[in-house]
Amino acid sequence: MKKKIAMIASLALAGLSAPAFAGDGFVRFEAGRSDVDISIEDFGSGSDEDTAWGFRGGYWFNANFAVEGFYSQLYSTSFSDGFDTYDVKLHGVGLGMVAKKNFGGEHKGFYIGGRAGIARGVVTAEVDGSVEEAEASSAKPYFGVGIGYDFNHNFGLGLNYDRLKGDGDGVEVTTDTLTLGLEARF
Repeated sequence: MKKKIAMIASLALAGLSAPAFAGDGFVRFEAGRSDVDISIEDFGSGSDEDTAWGFRGGYWFNANFAVEGFYSQLYSTSFSDGFDTYDVKLHGVGLGMVAKKNFGGEHKGFYIGGRAGIARGVVTAEVDGSVEEAEASSAKPYFGVGIGYDFNHNFGLGLNYDRLKGDGDGVEVTTDTLTLGLEARF
């Protein structure tokens, strides 16, 4: 009798845990606009807009929950002080969780979603071709929300708003991005 109960329990647990391993990997390309606000201690503050783009990838455990990692270029500008030419870029990298609710079945139809995690911003400055890298932020939480449409189980399109913040060495940076994203699941 104990062997039968153990076998039934094992089969039941295997049946319940199978959906947890029946997920999908995904890659996502996003492009849109960023609004960057920067404040430098004893210097002042300002804001600017630029084109933002990035890649995200991860794993959907089921149709509602995933983990993601990402790289985004949030801002890029060039300027000269009359002597040197400066190229400055703000990048973000992060790791987080994604939640999504489809209204047409698993990965089908319209959806709403959100994401949150930890991100780090890095400023890359190039002066007349010589690259120097400095960290412009410490690890900080990021969050985002989105709406979209999944055409089928393997392909979706979404509109996303994300906010990343960072600070360090007297510099505070807040970046708000609005992007259109294409997601492929496999």
